[in-house]
Amino acid sequence: MNDRATEQLRPMPDDWRCALAVVAHPDDLEYGCSAAVAAWTDGGREVTYVLATRGEAGIDTLDPATCGPLREREQRASAAAVGVARVEFLGHRDGTVEYGVGLRRDIAAAIRRHRPELVITLNHRDTWGGVAWNTPDHVAVGRATLDAAADAGNRWIFPELTERGLEPWDGVRWVAVAGSATPTHAVDATPGMERAVRSLLEHRAYIEALTDQDPEEYCRAFLTANARAAAERFGGRPAVTFELFGR
Repeated sequence: MNDRATEQLRPMPDDWRCALAVVAHPDDLEYGCSAAVAAWTDGGREVTYVLATRGEAGIDTLDPATCGPLREREQRASAAAVGVARVEFLGHRDGTVEYGVGLRRDIAAAIRRHRPELVITLNHRDTWGGVAWNTPDHVAVGRATLDAAADAGNRWIFPELTERGLEPWDGVRWVAVAGSATPTHAVDATPGMERAVRSLLEHRAYIEALTDQDPEEYCRAFLTANARAAAERFGGRPAVTFELFGR
């Protein structure tokens, strides 16, 4: 047995004021870690969301020109439900996001712009714990975010950002990966769970296309099951888990 799979999860650091969450699509954070975000904003911390795409290829029955603005509106409402006021979209094409210099530059620019201590992203590995294949967009954005956390502090990697008035930011202390199969840290999900459910419910058009279940029952069941699954490793408390990389 993998010892890491049974060891107790440590509490996430709390000596920070500003976080930046960078993911590929609308709903990625709501499925991944919004109960933690709600707890953080309740504690007076500032969290900003940056999304690589508008999720325009996510609903088969809607063409991208219609779907993109709809999912953008749903994401802004979803973020507001957990106390996040700033949501930015980088404009990469949904479904075909490519890891590379352009994506790293866009994320490094966002890090320089918002100057976070904590950066959050989603599982960047090929699979979800070896049982389901991850999407290329998640892999590309997750990997690029890990790299951009360092890029943002090096003035010689993207000097054009400095020319645009975005000074280097070397203040990222951690990158936290939500949805990791090998988590190391956690946040108690209980205080933020109801708002997390409301936040995921704001993606109603996407959820109604995804399942025939009652949307609220679906959202509540998904989020509470994931949180309870982590409880054994977090002192019996339902939790949102992260794999934490220090810098």
